Amino acid sequence: MMARFISTTLLVLLSFCAFAQNNSEPYIQVLGIAQDGGYPHMGCSKKCCEMAWEDRNMRRYVVCLALVDPKSGKWWLFEATPDIKEQLHYFQALTKGHYNFLPDGIFVTHAHIGHYAGLMELGREVMGTHDVPVYTLPKMKNYLETNGPWSQLVSLHNISLQTLQADSVTQLTDNIRVKTFTVPHRDEYSETAGFEIITSGKKYLFIPDINKWDKWDRSIVDEVKTVAIAMVDATFFDGNELPGRNMATVPHPTVAETMGLFEHTDDKTKARIYFIHFNHTNPILWDATKRDEVKKAGYNIAAQGEEL
Repeated sequence: MMARFISTTLLVLLSFCAFAQNNSEPYIQVLGIAQDGGYPHMGCSKKCCEMAWEDRNMRRYVVCLALVDPKSGKWWLFEATPDIKEQLHYFQALTKGHYNFLPDGIFVTHAHIGHYAGLMELGREVMGTHDVPVYTLPKMKNYLETNGPWSQLVSLHNISLQTLQADSVTQLTDNIRVKTFTVPHRDEYSETAGFEIITSGKKYLFIPDINKWDKWDRSIVDEVKTVAIAMVDATFFDGNELPGRNMATVPHPTVAETMGLFEHTDDKTKARIYFIHFNHTNPILWDATKRDEVKKAGYNIAAQGEEL
């Protein structure tokens, strides 16, 4: 009887240790999934946004991720969106206040408003932060340094700019690295970065904005095969969402195009894809039939609040 008790106790302890170990692994928390204008979209009263204006539960923040390392107690934000105020409080709620309110650093992909405008909240008018590390590629760094009001964040030491180089790796902790690369985008004010987040257990690809996959000097199919999870640009479902507007002025790989590229890959590869960065016109946001269509084809859809 005593031997059985000891054996059972050991099993419980081992299970607890295994849980604690798994619970200490780095992970991604999805804090937003919408395109730069959020969802619902300002000024839109059409079918795509009508329900979201009426039902607050349908509203979605602009695309944003938290990279969380329970072992070190640190976390990093990917993108500083116009919704940063809500997203920082949202992160606290999701993690039950276990982490500092401000991240240990912010990685910014490029100078389109949905991806960096939230930096203004760190200035003297709001939080008046001190030297929050902001990681950017060189042109983005120069843009922030030489254009107001962003330059004031630098001069007042609200933020501390950290220069990234294309195809370089930034070591954040013993078990977390971030590889930075560039992707083709409109690039009016800066280059556009994509990130590969490398942890001890998994690799995550994050490309919220790109012109078209065939404009990139890499194969997206090959890149997806090297990671566990690939969060990729899904701004539009297809080319029919903006009637009367030249879609060439806002080039993105549509969900339909991306699914076509991966049509002949295996189920494991398809399941690595998590579509993200949805324009308000993208029916994935508001049409359950379209969401089911994507999922039945073997792909995933990033969900706000989801832990990956």
